[in-house]
Amino acid sequence: MQRRTMLRATGAMGSLALLPARPSLAAADKTYVFGVVPQQSASELARAWIPLFNVLSARAGFGLRFATAPDIPKFETRLAAGEYDFAYMNPYHYTVFSLKPGYRAFAHEKNRRLRGLVVVRKDAPQQQLGNLAGLEIAYPAPASFAATVLVRAELERRGIQTSAQFVGSHESVYLNVARGRFPAGGGIPRTLQAMDADVRAQLRVLWTTPEYTPHAIAAHPRVPADAVAALLSAMVSADATPEGRSALQGVGFNGIEAAQDKQWDDVRALGIKTLAALLKE
Repeated sequence: MQRRTMLRATGAMGSLALLPARPSLAAADKTYVFGVVPQQSASELARAWIPLFNVLSARAGFGLRFATAPDIPKFETRLAAGEYDFAYMNPYHYTVFSLKPGYRAFAHEKNRRLRGLVVVRKDAPQQQLGNLAGLEIAYPAPASFAATVLVRAELERRGIQTSAQFVGSHESVYLNVARGRFPAGGGIPRTLQAMDADVRAQLRVLWTTPEYTPHAIAAHPRVPADAVAALLSAMVSADATPEGRSALQGVGFNGIEAAQDKQWDDVRALGIKTLAALLKE
């Protein structure tokens, strides 16, 4: 296989992996760590999420500290270790880490269903999934639910033989495909829309998956129930003010609504076993 240079959009991890939101004075004595799945670089995630955490912190009455990881596999390891008090994780991650260490979903993005997609360069000859046979496809990570797991499952179901290369984030997938390092890659609509316009202009969506329950916002079992309730209240009411709506739009959300664990049963029904080894540690 011909070797190629892969772009990894990881950002300045040393300075941005753990940054505080600005809590109110009343919240200054208590801060919870909120982990965000690294679909984009740490700098992009911090720029998007910290304004929302500022809004939520003021409403909930405690601080929220932004955290992420250098890549998705490392994020999975940190979830398994229970390093985050709250976490925004993909649907498959939630089905795994709700078992151990016991994260419990209490919210998700409002009016959203999750779909995966396959992108190619706009000028690529491929017009359907079957045209990817024999090619090397870029994916964020093995357990990225919509961008990797759903896409690879469909390729396998159709008997389309391809090889996989994992490049660390959704952002890296799009950059690698746009710059011709891979003929195609897996992603999701929200992260594709978040890319710079000049990158999006070079890409074309080849195929999209069926829809599933979106990313979970979940709490570690050590977080007191009253803190979870306070954060949920802050989240569902965040779109009631111009500042809150602006902060939600910054992360690509129309709003946030309450959720229950059973809503991810559609994902559990797929029987995915990619991260089974982490549960044995």
